[in-house]
Amino acid sequence: MDGTASLIYLLAALENKNANNYTYNHGAVIRADATQKNIALVFTGHEFADGGNRIAKTLQQQNIKASFFFTGDFYNNPSFKKIIARLKSDGHYLGAHSNKHLLYADWNKRDSLLVTKQEFINDLEQNYVAMKKNGVIKADYFLPAYEWYNDSIAAWTKEMNLQLINFTPGTKSNADYTTPDMKNYRSSDEIYNSIMEYETKNGLNGFILLLHAGTDPKRTDKFYYKLDTLVQALKQKGYSFKRVDELLR
Repeated sequence: MDGTASLIYLLAALENKNANNYTYNHGAVIRADATQKNIALVFTGHEFADGGNRIAKTLQQQNIKASFFFTGDFYNNPSFKKIIARLKSDGHYLGAHSNKHLLYADWNKRDSLLVTKQEFINDLEQNYVAMKKNGVIKADYFLPAYEWYNDSIAAWTKEMNLQLINFTPGTKSNADYTTPDMKNYRSSDEIYNSIMEYETKNGLNGFILLLHAGTDPKRTDKFYYKLDTLVQALKQKGYSFKRVDELLR
C-alpha cells in the first residue's frame, strides 16, 4: 500500500469512527458511543431459561427495555414459549444467537474456523426460521454463540445484511453462567462488584452488558436476583437503558 492509499484508508477509518463513535473488534460492534450515558442490557439463552420471568419482572418494574439473543433450540423449546411471548409483548428486542450454539472458531487460534461458510449460513438461517415461528420478524443484530467469532464470521454476517455485535469487555458480567466446579467461577457478589468498580474507574457509557437468561442448576447463586439492585444503582449514576437497536441506531 503506497502513501496515498494509506492516507485514504486512515481518513476513511477516522470518518467511520467519527460517524458513530462505536468500538469494533474483529468486525463486531462491542461498544456504542462512549460519550453518551447509555447502556444496553443483553441476555443470551440456549439451554436454560430459569431467570426469564424474574428478569422480565425486574425490567417491567424498572420500566426499562433490554435485548435477548436466543438460539434456535431455545426458540423451539416448548417450555420456553411463554417467556418468549412475554418478552416480545413487553417490547424487548429479540434476536439470534445461532441455531445450535455452534463454536465458530478455535479458542486458542482465533483465525482458525471450525465451520464452513455454508454451515454458518444454514445454521443462522434456521435460527431465524425459529424466531419467525415465535413472531420475531425483524432482527438486524446478531450475537454469536459463546460470544466468540473472527473476521470471517463478521464478514459473512454482513453479507447476510446483519450486524455482528458482542459484549463490551472490562467487567465479569458474562461469567454469571459459571458453576462452582469451574476454574473461572465467579460469585454474584464478585460479578456485581466488578461492574460497579469498572463504572467508578472508567464509566459504562455505551456498554453492551451481557448476562444470561438462565444458568445450569449447579449454579445456585443466580446473578439475576441482583439485577434490580444493579439497575437501580446505575440509574442513580445517571445511566439510561436502551435496546441494542436503540443504542446502535
